[in-house]
Amino acid sequence: MKTKVLLFLATITLATTSIMGQTFDDYLEVAREVLNADKKAIIAETMELGAAESTPFWALYNAYNAELYKVHTKRVNIIKAYAANYETLTNENADELWKATMSYKKELLGLNQSYYKKFKKIVSANKAVLYFQVENKIDALISAELAEGIPLVITD
Repeated sequence: MKTKVLLFLATITLATTSIMGQTFDDYLEVAREVLNADKKAIIAETMELGAAESTPFWALYNAYNAELYKVHTKRVNIIKAYAANYETLTNENADELWKATMSYKKELLGLNQSYYKKFKKIVSANKAVLYFQVENKIDALISAELAEGIPLVITD
């Protein structure tokens, strides 16, 4: 798994450092697709699913990730709004961005709580927890990479 995580980190780094002839949104979409493919490979290797678990797990995984994509798009939009207003960020803009960030985090938590219950119906609680541990570790890696590249708010 360490090798897969290192490859995933390398993909994140490459995905966030160069845009070559594409619009930012086009590039971002390609980067998200690559990251999702890498994430799926890591999860497949980690989960060690039996034949009876595999089909329902991957169907639920795909449904969860479709919803997760929508929620993460909100995070992307918050970051883009921050970047667009970074140098001229008003107190009102900062407050709006903070409220949007808290809304995103609440929605993500709700999604995870909902899908944890669904995953427990098709795999053991231990495997459901393992799955969400891997999801959380991957999200933490992405968040760390984003945190490194996003400057702090300028204050007066």
